[in-house]
Amino acid sequence: MKFLLSLSALLLSMPSLAHAAGGQGNTSAIVMFLIFIAATMVITWWAAKRTQTTSDFYTAGGGITGFQNGLAIAGDYLSAASFLGIAGMVYVSGFDGIIYAIGFMFGWPTVMFLVAERLRNLGRYNFADVTSFRLQQVPMRVLAASASLLVIALYLIAQMVGAGKLIVLLFGIEYKLAVLVVGSLMMIYVTFGGMTATTWVQIIKAVLMLFGATLMTFLVLKGFNFNLDAILVEAVDVHPDGRGILAPGSAVSGNPLNALSLGIALAFGTAGLPHILMRFFTVANAKEARKSVIWASSFIGYFYVLTFIIGFSAIAILVKHPEYFVTDADGNFDMINSLIGGTNMVAVHLANAVGGDLLLGFLAAVTFATIVAVVAGLALAGAAAISHDLYANVIAKGKASEEKQLKVSKLSTVMLGVLSIILGIVFENQNVAFMVGLAFAIAASSNFPVLVLSMYWRGCTTRGATIGGFIGLASATIWVVLSTTVWVDVFGFAEPITPFPNPGILSIPLAFASIWLFSMLDKSAAAEKEKAAFTALTVRSQTGIGATGAQSH
Repeated sequence: MKFLLSLSALLLSMPSLAHAAGGQGNTSAIVMFLIFIAATMVITWWAAKRTQTTSDFYTAGGGITGFQNGLAIAGDYLSAASFLGIAGMVYVSGFDGIIYAIGFMFGWPTVMFLVAERLRNLGRYNFADVTSFRLQQVPMRVLAASASLLVIALYLIAQMVGAGKLIVLLFGIEYKLAVLVVGSLMMIYVTFGGMTATTWVQIIKAVLMLFGATLMTFLVLKGFNFNLDAILVEAVDVHPDGRGILAPGSAVSGNPLNALSLGIALAFGTAGLPHILMRFFTVANAKEARKSVIWASSFIGYFYVLTFIIGFSAIAILVKHPEYFVTDADGNFDMINSLIGGTNMVAVHLANAVGGDLLLGFLAAVTFATIVAVVAGLALAGAAAISHDLYANVIAKGKASEEKQLKVSKLSTVMLGVLSIILGIVFENQNVAFMVGLAFAIAASSNFPVLVLSMYWRGCTTRGATIGGFIGLASATIWVVLSTTVWVDVFGFAEPITPFPNPGILSIPLAFASIWLFSMLDKSAAAEKEKAAFTALTVRSQTGIGATGAQSH
């Protein structure tokens, strides 16, 4: 409570601090954010009383419904980059801007048909439980924890840097303070409330984001008499590319291999993201897990349709408002390169144009809430990797008590929170746009192949999965480091070593092939036992018999 009062006083002083610093402090945003903080703190206090065991901490005791979990997944998946970034892409390149959204959406059928049901039936807390169901505990959990922590670290850096940059613009506060506030809130939600608090923070955030995007779209459509054709005609008339924004393909034609590689990583990366997979253990059974995917896909798909409309509307509307651009002495501006804050601020400026300071303040608060919710989900997945995989099953060899494991989980959360704050500050001036793409590539190149083959292929062995998983992880990471996004943009070399930035087209098949090859070459007695255990895995994965917390379905 003392923290909440201190934070409230700090946030209430932000407009005056921002004014003194020349920032853009928005009182409406501060007030709405305070309301969000107050509501989520109450939820955390309520959840803390219900979080007594590791099951409560990691999976909310399996008491989340399919609908609630679908909303929470949407809240976890739809980051600020999804809203601001995709709207900005549509603003710049029209239909091509929606390619990312299609790639993200395509990942959900993969999750639905290959992963969700079997994952819930086989696992307890995270996907490492599944990969180690019939394979050896120590190498599988070390691999899963290594890949998961790397994915989470990359995601955390991108989110924390994005948080700082966005909040500097939207709230007008100092970058380091913004990162500190986000990291502190995340630590409180996860440490005290566990998965229950994190789930409800994500649900609230998803509802706010869906409501805000719907309201913006309604106001925009109202201005054009609910005629989408009129918006497109106006957008074509004012955009530098003219009708080119209605002809998808330019983003792919530049380098088809890179576009294909990106699409593969987005499609399969979702099924390997640890913070997304962890959500399927919060429901009671496989039936609710399937419902979760259906609801999540519906909410996410609806949201991306709205961002499509918002992006085209911004083209049509913002050019009529020179105040959102840096103009020359004659009042002229470039609608793409002169937008204040860059094209990622398209949705923010549009909110101000159609809804004034109140809608802008609401959107700013939702953006902050979005980052906090995503970071909380990442921290919880990271805590599970450290406490459940590394400590309980590798270091303590399965003999850790519930109480000890819970303490290590909470300590891990605090450590990850501090680390995220430090990394957010260290990477402040670095281009971190590639990090989310790399996180998807690693998830698709390491976690996904090991998870799928361990569940579906009898011949998969520990040796094959371990070697193949690390090959996928290493190849994806090295490829990106040697590409333009790091080798040139970050390290400053003149030419990249790899021909294009996205590694999925190489690293994903390489991981699958390596798992197959080294599994086939493994003739050990342990490998034969692992193959024999495949029948038990298949029965449980399809029926749920023996699954933790399983109910009739």
